[in-house]
Amino acid sequence: MSHSPSLVPQITTDRDVYLVLDDFGRRLGRAWCETAEEDANRATLLRHLAEGQYLHPTRIVAFNTAEGWSRDATAEIADELRRRFVELEETDPSLLEFLERAARR
Repeated sequence: MSHSPSLVPQITTDRDVYLVLDDFGRRLGRAWCETAEEDANRATLLRHLAEGQYLHPTRIVAFNTAEGWSRDATAEIADELRRRFVELEETDPSLLEFLERAARR
């Protein structure tokens, strides 16, 4: 007999969630990127940005439904990335573009 995945989330709902608005160009436009539930955390987001997993990230939002808040976290994430990753010589161009855009906001 095959095993079906559980419908009950494995991760607690009382946590901060981070989502990225990515710009796919003029033809496709901007969209919120799909993210697995376990990957919607700050540490994974920072790693994915540093690895260049987004084409042109334009905005990052953070929210916590259990606590009832949401905010634009773009500048906060950009500041943290500047402190952590910019000194690396092989920084992905999409990350550098994101940092420049965030600084202009």
